[in-house]
Amino acid sequence: MSYAALLRLRRAALSLLIGSVLTVGAALVLQFGYGYAPCKLCLTERLPYYAAVPLSLLALFLPERLSRLALGLAAAGLLYGAGLGAYHAGAEWGFWPGPTDCGGGTGANPAAVGDFLNALQTTRVVDCSVAAMKVLGISLAGWNAVVAFVLASVAGTAAAKP
Repeated sequence: MSYAALLRLRRAALSLLIGSVLTVGAALVLQFGYGYAPCKLCLTERLPYYAAVPLSLLALFLPERLSRLALGLAAAGLLYGAGLGAYHAGAEWGFWPGPTDCGGGTGANPAAVGDFLNALQTTRVVDCSVAAMKVLGISLAGWNAVVAFVLASVAGTAAAKP
């Protein structure tokens, strides 16, 4: 085990941790701070980041071999997330149909049946094939595909490089 290889793994793990936390944090700020209601695919696209955070923390402190494994697992999950983001963006652009059961909502948990019925009247179902927001002409799903691919590349390269 070389010091340079271990340092490269630690840097990749820290980059992965920061990138994942910032990505999920931005999504949560949009959702809860600005009222952006995510669709089913939006929520599913967050799962690789949720897994990448503890994996990157493990990679920061584990021995080299286990750090490589943690980063490799994170890279595989984020590649899946990048593919899911590309699928979602393609559905938004009309290249292919999105899932037929797509609808997100606010994630609120009403305490009583009356609250639930009131929530049903005000909750809107979010369509996965409509981009709620675009930044520089690219939807959030498209940006998710890019970010997930870049993070997967960082983690995967560090894990695979001897």
